[in-house]
Amino acid sequence: MTPVGLAQLPLAFRLREGPSFANFVEGRNSGARDWAQAAASGQGEQSIYLWGAKGTGKTHLLEAACRLGCERGSEAVLLPLEQWGQLSPGILAGLDQLSLVCVDDLENIAGRPEWEEQLFHLYNRAQESGTRLLMTGARVPAALGLCLSDLRSRVGAALTVRLRPLDDDGRVLALQSRALERGFQLPDDAARYLIRRQPRDMHSLLRLLEDLDAASLAAQRRVTIPFIRSLVEQRSR
Repeated sequence: MTPVGLAQLPLAFRLREGPSFANFVEGRNSGARDWAQAAASGQGEQSIYLWGAKGTGKTHLLEAACRLGCERGSEAVLLPLEQWGQLSPGILAGLDQLSLVCVDDLENIAGRPEWEEQLFHLYNRAQESGTRLLMTGARVPAALGLCLSDLRSRVGAALTVRLRPLDDDGRVLALQSRALERGFQLPDDAARYLIRRQPRDMHSLLRLLEDLDAASLAAQRRVTIPFIRSLVEQRSR
């Protein structure tokens, strides 16, 4: 049975290419990966809340969980609350019929009564149906700014796991891993140049890596420090 409104989800089952558990560079976040992978396999905790700063891998883990769930024949969905303005709170109705529901960036609906109420009801229905619920946010549950006390209580009752930023060695490994998936090699010196000269969060670094890949293919040049420097200079003009 198709959940009510599921077809309206712009990103339902439209995951980015790339993010998986295999290419998640864990750093100090091995526990988060293990819990998310267990949930995607229908095991472990029923409700999990991952929190941390932007670029710590929260969305990566949700996408990896959805991908693994679908590969195993389960029904899974990723709900990106960063795009709440393009959605209706009613989109949450019926999602408890799925095996796995991933709700990303809870802070975006904090203080929005209809969204908070619908998420509260989804949480309760998921507990009854056995649906596993993976949620993320930028802060601990008590600091999200949720106005509905019952929802704060539910989120706070979930297994809460903090994600910490990668160190420089972890960032280098993540960039090189993603570069290999895209079909090119990123030397250590080039990767460290990116980290030193550009915003250090992984979202920004991976976007720049995609631009480097496209530019290097167009120019038929390897990704070296001079090539990176020329692209960055062009972007800043």
